[in-house]
Amino acid sequence: MSSPAVTAAQAVLASIDLSSYDPEQSRLMDEKCILVDEEDNAIGAMDKKTCHLMENINKGLLHRAFSAFVFRPSDGKLLLQQRATEKITFPDMWTNTCCSHPLDDFEAEKVEKDQLGVRVAASRKLEHELGIPQSEAPVDEFQYLTRIHYLAPSDGMWGEHEVDYILFLTANVTVTPNANEIRDYKYVSKEELQDMFQDPANSFTPWFKLIARYFLFGWWDELYKRKNSDDHVVAKSLAGVADGSKVIKM
Repeated sequence: MSSPAVTAAQAVLASIDLSSYDPEQSRLMDEKCILVDEEDNAIGAMDKKTCHLMENINKGLLHRAFSAFVFRPSDGKLLLQQRATEKITFPDMWTNTCCSHPLDDFEAEKVEKDQLGVRVAASRKLEHELGIPQSEAPVDEFQYLTRIHYLAPSDGMWGEHEVDYILFLTANVTVTPNANEIRDYKYVSKEELQDMFQDPANSFTPWFKLIARYFLFGWWDELYKRKNSDDHVVAKSLAGVADGSKVIKM
């Protein structure tokens, strides 16, 4: 029997005119996401615009994504970003350091062994969104933790339906934000982030709230417990702390 994602990929899917949106964000909607089934098996490719329309998501269309969390080694603070107003989905919301997609457009980002494709994509997008040089976010330094499958509407028209790879990185990075992607950014401690969640003036992306609620704070504690001899947190110390072999449906 075909999965909903396979069925949706074969269906006639809804589209939309993007001329009323920001030109650069509209251009990026032509990039091709990797379509997957609920077990994260790649089944094809589709442009971002098609993948993020709720009409298509409601038919089961599902794609691969990543959520990267960059921590400062010396004090373990997490780098957050606030998405730009120009973003088509989830504008102006606070979220983890970088959340995006490995693309079918790049052969390296389709490599599944050892999560290489999503790690390559994370390094690329950290540079694109936050101006972090790829030399400061090496592909081999990302620690993969697990994958979650979630669905979240942005508004009546747009949303997300993803198998999302959670990646941690500990690095001293140079941030030069792309104003078309990032409205604001800051480093926060665990306690400062918890306070942000309590403040009704702040809004957060749904995947970030899910990851924080079920995983982030416990893993953050483990980072501190596993500091190295220099008293720095090290993402690689979390190897094996989570079962990354299965997709966790949220």
